[in-house]
Amino acid sequence: MPRSARSALALAGLMAAAGTAHFLAPKPFDALVPRVLPGRPRTWTRLSGAAELALAAGLAVPGTRRAAARATAVFLTAVLPANVQMAHDWRHRSPVARAAARARVPLQLPLILWAGHAARGAEGPRDRSPARG
Repeated sequence: MPRSARSALALAGLMAAAGTAHFLAPKPFDALVPRVLPGRPRTWTRLSGAAELALAAGLAVPGTRRAAARATAVFLTAVLPANVQMAHDWRHRSPVARAAARARVPLQLPLILWAGHAARGAEGPRDRSPARG
């Protein structure tokens, strides 16, 4: 298996784990939902968990990997405000909790870049064109 495929599958595993966590333990995720979003936080928690599971499935399938990797990069960019909200909300917690919340913000960039790398290394419709002679 090519290295790029293994990397995409690892990212799929990470997204699947995150998505599953949204359903198994939703309360901490509810607290991360920015207050400016309309509706109940639990709805956003479920929607984001479902999105992560769908992205994981797309990353796992070679034929959908490129599109899913691009969508994953967009998704990870879109949830950055929730990580910023968490860092702000947890500013009065223990030093360990505060450090964990603050660490999430800069960690988004490597995750976004990882998704971009997975998109570039994935097989896509343009890769299936016949060879030119």
